[in-house]
Amino acid sequence: MAIEKIGIEHVPERIRHGKASQLFTLWLASNLTIADYALGFLPVSLGLPLPAIILALLIGNVLGSLFLAVSVAMGPRMGYPQMSISRWSFGRRGNYFFATLNWVSTAGWFTINVILGTFALQILLPWMPFYVGALATVIVEVLLAIFGYDVIHGFEKFMSVILGALFMFATLLVVNQGYRVISSFSPNTTGGSELAFFAITLAAAFSYVMSWSPYGSDYSRYLPETTPYRTSILNSFLGAFIASFWLEVLGTLVAILAPSASNAISTLPAAFGILGMPIVVAIILGGVAANVLNIYTNALSALVLDVKAKRWILVVFGGCFGFLLAIYGAPNFGRFYEQFLLLLDYWITPWLGIIVVDFFVLKRTSSTSTPSNFSWRAIISYVIGVLISVAFIPSISYLNFEGPVARLVGGADFSYFVSFLVSTGLYYLANRTA
Repeated sequence: MAIEKIGIEHVPERIRHGKASQLFTLWLASNLTIADYALGFLPVSLGLPLPAIILALLIGNVLGSLFLAVSVAMGPRMGYPQMSISRWSFGRRGNYFFATLNWVSTAGWFTINVILGTFALQILLPWMPFYVGALATVIVEVLLAIFGYDVIHGFEKFMSVILGALFMFATLLVVNQGYRVISSFSPNTTGGSELAFFAITLAAAFSYVMSWSPYGSDYSRYLPETTPYRTSILNSFLGAFIASFWLEVLGTLVAILAPSASNAISTLPAAFGILGMPIVVAIILGGVAANVLNIYTNALSALVLDVKAKRWILVVFGGCFGFLLAIYGAPNFGRFYEQFLLLLDYWITPWLGIIVVDFFVLKRTSSTSTPSNFSWRAIISYVIGVLISVAFIPSISYLNFEGPVARLVGGADFSYFVSFLVSTGLYYLANRTA
């Protein structure tokens, strides 16, 4: 078991290996996590009926998983990590902005998962200080990420079986013990528009699974260049969709059974007693499965910023940084920081739309050319798309802001789709008329 030598360099064909099926287990395991589970509590708190919740989660996860799968499919052909591929669209230096956002985002999600995972660990071991549990999880995650690509794929394949079994137990437990309560569920109305709450739930489900898109080709770039697009897309889509949709529906069902719970983790032993403990274990392991990807991609994003350091050193640095943030953030601003990270997700859809046009429409799939320093067509298309979408962003409490269009539709969030369509359309037209 050797440490991966390649950072963001091109992966030569002679060392390519693996099959597209390993993408299924990787994205399955990394999405069987507490973030998906906790998201399922949102629509119940909004007062949506169960059929509407399931439909919103279904549509959101289909769209979000498709965004992820399309980005994953670029890896075998290009042989580069996702943020490196972005250089061919935005330019080497023009891409610094996106690599920085991805570094901040991956560090932030790493921190959130450490905090939530340690809270779950303290349910099993209530005598354990927070910093001890956080340190233990960070060490495991950093070590896995240091070994790199092959070890990560092997770990996620193993975790897909373990987590799949644990969450299947959880699902059967919830359905068996709560069938009557769930089947007779009547939501507590909050006075808002059901259509707006439907759109909010859809956007939340979409934004979470879609936010993996800047990671996509990091975990497919070693596959043979001849790997068909359809197999990469299908395996990635199914792994991400099944896990995210499943866990969000499970979270919804648990929220129905324990409507007065203070948080998604403490609900489990309160609602199911000792039988809830295997689910707590699953949440802890799921956090590790997701965080290995967060800290590995964090290091690659730093390398795209032309930081002069070895990949493993950047993994250690990112882990230490995330650990310190977790110690500081756990008692102070965990919820605030999570909202801040969701705000960061707004950059992804227009960025990905431009890359998709380059790769699948304009057929700029060669990795042998040298990217320019700045690609102004891409940058200007991106900026216009984001500026227009601001009017569709819903209320952000700590910024005291609400987009005027979002206000008209009851707080529904369509900004992701607006920025994607505008930036993609402008970039395509700019290149057609050039």
